[in-house]
Amino acid sequence: MGMTEGEVIEWLKNVGDSVTEGEGLVEIETAKVNETLESPVAGTLVEILAEPGDVVEVRAVLAVIDTTPS
Repeated sequence: MGMTEGEVIEWLKNVGDSVTEGEGLVEIETAKVNETLESPVAGTLVEILAEPGDVVEVRAVLAVIDTTPS
């Protein structure tokens, strides 16, 4: 049995921040453990779609990252 959902605890980055691939973005709490989800790409965080306290499904889109070069 795998994890099916988790609660957003804290965002480690703010909208407008630059992020690198593999950098921690958000803390998620599951039934067994807290985990830091990492950015899958480098870019600028342009929108947060899940706020602290929200319960989200595995593979849900939590944020939008613009990968267009500046």
